[in-house]
Amino acid sequence: MDHQFRMLIDGDLVEGASTFDVVNPATAASFAQCPKADAALIDRAVAAAKHAFPAWAARPIEERAGMVDALADKLEARAAEFASLLTSEQGKPLDQAMYEVMGSVFTLRAFAAMRLEPTTLRSEGGNTVIEHRTPLGVVAAITPWNFPIILVMNKMGPALVTGNTMVIKPAPTTPLTTLLLGEICAEVVPAGVVNVVCDQNDLGHLLTGHKDVAKVAFTGSTATGKKVMAAAAAGVKRVTLELGGNDAAIVLDDVDAKFAAQKVYGSAMANAGQICVATKRAYVHETMYEEFCTEIAKLAQAAIVDDGSKQGTTVGPVQNKMQFDKVTALLDDARTRGTVIAGGEPIDRPGFFIAPTIVRDLDDDAPLVREEQFGPVLPVLKYSDIDDVIARANDSEMGLGGTVWGKDLARATAVAMQIDTGTVWVNQYLAIDANIPFRGAKQSGLGGELGISGLHEYTQAHIVNAIELADA
Repeated sequence: MDHQFRMLIDGDLVEGASTFDVVNPATAASFAQCPKADAALIDRAVAAAKHAFPAWAARPIEERAGMVDALADKLEARAAEFASLLTSEQGKPLDQAMYEVMGSVFTLRAFAAMRLEPTTLRSEGGNTVIEHRTPLGVVAAITPWNFPIILVMNKMGPALVTGNTMVIKPAPTTPLTTLLLGEICAEVVPAGVVNVVCDQNDLGHLLTGHKDVAKVAFTGSTATGKKVMAAAAAGVKRVTLELGGNDAAIVLDDVDAKFAAQKVYGSAMANAGQICVATKRAYVHETMYEEFCTEIAKLAQAAIVDDGSKQGTTVGPVQNKMQFDKVTALLDDARTRGTVIAGGEPIDRPGFFIAPTIVRDLDDDAPLVREEQFGPVLPVLKYSDIDDVIARANDSEMGLGGTVWGKDLARATAVAMQIDTGTVWVNQYLAIDANIPFRGAKQSGLGGELGISGLHEYTQAHIVNAIELADA
């Protein structure tokens, strides 16, 4: 494409030390060049953010929030451009790309409307105790390839509103929408407040271990999150980690099988299954297991798998070759252990396409059940006892999200209360709202994003404890 992408450092759009190819996953061919930083450019970006921090933090919050609102306005005005670019680099169908862009607009506006007022903890006998919150400093935001725009906003919104400055590093397979966002930031916020740098997964340690970075906000795999946490430990940096999930859907015996199949399919296959809180394993009561399997297989077989830019596409490609190979290996193993009732193979054409796949009759120890597949493949497992299925759903090192489907809301909610994850949705899925906190349990994360508690993650709680002096 003709657009020349540049990084944002200290208010300037700058060339990289080198460039690398960005591949369209629907064609497996390069379609753009991305500038690549080196150590010196990383240092420049952090230094710019550090220099900009005092003045930015000193601005009234209404001014900072107004600029975040202005970013949302500019993003909305260019929504079609962002969505098209997102589909090209990430692969998701254009309608899903537009949904992500508009969700990003909503997220920025939601954070711009939030405020952290000082809280009086005590006021008696001449003693006043106030808790207020102050910004941390430079925030390094490291974002993944499955939702390249909105997962930046989950960090940018609260970081900027609370008075922090930022260095953002997107995933190297989907850097372009973040670079385009940098062009907007250059028009709206003061120099150095937001900086955008790119690498090929080789420079992240320079940010996570940088002495002038106060906080690291990371979304990505659990394995990488552990490395981020270890690197941040040397400086006791604040960290927010939103990591992997192996989310279970539990279908109770009182819900319509066809309805449940439609909902579980949607929760598993959106964005080609590449969502941290997508359904990764479905547990269905034995009385409806056969009917459920039949119905969900029909949905998978009817999917239109194609380039996301083509009208009517419902499932796009897996985003990159590494993930494609991982999902293909899980499929190869699952075919030997269970029964494939839809899909089951990569699609023989250019691009990283895998047919939406449903596998039944697997044991709980199968890799497709135990591991996070992060692709358009879903195992469907049978259960008979509710206590047993709760234990099976909880038998995972991960604990990000999950769903429960049931006609009796009180019963379904009671089951949801026993699922050991940060979020459980009942009779709905992916109901993420910028005003509602989102956290991971166990190895699915540390800290949280969104909501007022998401603002807290970017601040230091500061206690002022004052007492009046007695008259001399």
